[in-house]
Amino acid sequence: MLMTALTCLALNVYHEARSESFDGQYAVAHVVINRVQDHRWPDTICDVVKQRRSKRSCQFSWWCDGKSDEPKDEYAWAYSMMIAADVLRGEVPDFTGGSTHYHASYVKPSWADKMLYQGDWGSHYFFREYANFPKRYEYTYTWED
Repeated sequence: MLMTALTCLALNVYHEARSESFDGQYAVAHVVINRVQDHRWPDTICDVVKQRRSKRSCQFSWWCDGKSDEPKDEYAWAYSMMIAADVLRGEVPDFTGGSTHYHASYVKPSWADKMLYQGDWGSHYFFREYANFPKRYEYTYTWED
């Protein structure tokens, strides 16, 4: 599968939030975009989505869990593609307050207490650093015809 920004973002939405409300799925997509805009993460959507923390773990666990990344639910995949396209076109503004992190409501990672809670959408809680992150640029995606 050719990995484009749209495909990478849609795969992340699909694997991280396909059973969530639309708000939850849009929020997950915005975290990826916010990371691209932050100097501490890679410069491209695909690099952010595929980023490893170590040899055995990734920023987004689905990427290195050893399972197939091919979407199985065609309807959820279609919605994930729509959500990713909406975010890349700037049609849905970031309502997460610049969140760069999130976690499922049923876990409590140690980093969560050190960050500023921005809200919960779907079954995830969203956070950002206490200091505003410096933006290199506003991310806009150019559609290729």
